Amino acid sequence: MSKDSIVSIGLSAAIVAVESEQPMVLVVSHDGSDDALPFGPFDPAHHRTLESGLRNWVGEQTRFDLGYTEQLYTFGDKGRHTPAGGDKGHQSSARVVSVGYLALTRRMKEAPETQWRGWYNYFPWEDWRDSKPAMIDSVILPALKKFVKDAPDAETAELRRERVNVCFGDGWDEERVLERYELLYEAGLVEEFYRDSGQASKGPALGTPMLFDHRRILATAIARLRGKLKYRPVVFELMAPTFTLLELQRAVEALAGLRLHKQNFRRLVAEQGLVEGTGKLSAPARGRPAELFRFRREVLRERPAPGLRLGGRRTRSA
Repeated sequence: MSKDSIVSIGLSAAIVAVESEQPMVLVVSHDGSDDALPFGPFDPAHHRTLESGLRNWVGEQTRFDLGYTEQLYTFGDKGRHTPAGGDKGHQSSARVVSVGYLALTRRMKEAPETQWRGWYNYFPWEDWRDSKPAMIDSVILPALKKFVKDAPDAETAELRRERVNVCFGDGWDEERVLERYELLYEAGLVEEFYRDSGQASKGPALGTPMLFDHRRILATAIARLRGKLKYRPVVFELMAPTFTLLELQRAVEALAGLRLHKQNFRRLVAEQGLVEGTGKLSAPARGRPAELFRFRREVLRERPAPGLRLGGRRTRSA
């Protein structure tokens, strides 16, 4: 077997929590390099399954016991482990295929060389809660207009124009996180493009870069979670055992990157039978106490797709 045919299987985890109305992801630092998701190789001699291998690696790197976990996607693009600077001469001869996972937790703790970071540090154009991010009109759209203009032929230009309209045009679709990141990558608007190609940066590098293709894996995780909110009650994996309806709304908004209409949100939660009152009140540091609720796990048996269908119910920002 030639060296070029060797395949190494890696395991990566996007571990997500919500803290103070911010979606957070746990990252590790390797020798002062870019932020990375917890990752390591799959060892078939010691790991019974891919997920058991993932849990083993995460435990070793972060001292973190995973709770809710689901497999995302298999990432196997050639050159996905290009080192900083794009020096392909120092890559391993093995083709690295990574199996990505999404994990949710309500317990935030850190081990040495790990930290929780807001995921909008990596994708600042995805947070529309206050307003449309200014960088879209001031930086992204002008650069993408040039990307279309620089296309080698008319057919490619039209395909690029369609992608720009789908990703950044009217009617913002919060689930297209990966499509937007890949478009910005191809247009040379993120640092990973220059690192992978070995070219000198020619323009603004948007968002905080990550090691290898870990920002692409994280984009996949965010898109999966945003989509899943609508048909599975996964948000409750991130909530305390009891919570107020406002806390629940703020957690959903943090993940979706959108503001929601308060009355519509509460009506939707009631219609879906997702929560039940505890008969107790919160004890806030300021403001009036509010009723505490808990997740109704019975809803998983009662409804085929219990979730928070946000489409058409959100408050659009200017």
